[in-house]
Amino acid sequence: MSNTSSSATTKISSFVLLVIFMALALSLTALVLAVNIFGSNDIAAYYLLLIGFLGMALSAYVLLQTRKRIKRLSIKAPPITTTIECGKCGFKNIREFQRGDYVFKEVDSCQKCNENMLITAIYREVKEKREKTFF
Repeated sequence: MSNTSSSATTKISSFVLLVIFMALALSLTALVLAVNIFGSNDIAAYYLLLIGFLGMALSAYVLLQTRKRIKRLSIKAPPITTTIECGKCGFKNIREFQRGDYVFKEVDSCQKCNENMLITAIYREVKEKREKTFF
């Protein structure tokens, strides 16, 4: 199990990106039109400037909020631990999970008595969440 695998929570929807960039393109178009008609129709130029700047600001805001949400939603998987025990002498070894491990699998020989050791437990170490206190 590796932590480098990408999960669905770390990707931005292509539809959301398309909408953001379309709004950005329309905002830039409104700004260019405002500059072009500034001398002939001042009121329309001011409205187009307002629409262009608001559109750019909203597009940038939504894009930044989407990136923040992805960082916040990324989930770090807790480490998986394997416990190996010797049935004869009771020697216990704890190590990181490896692909192919399963409970009651015979693994290396014991360091003390040279008998085969068994995997007795595979579990995740879960950290308890602290309660937030507001004073």
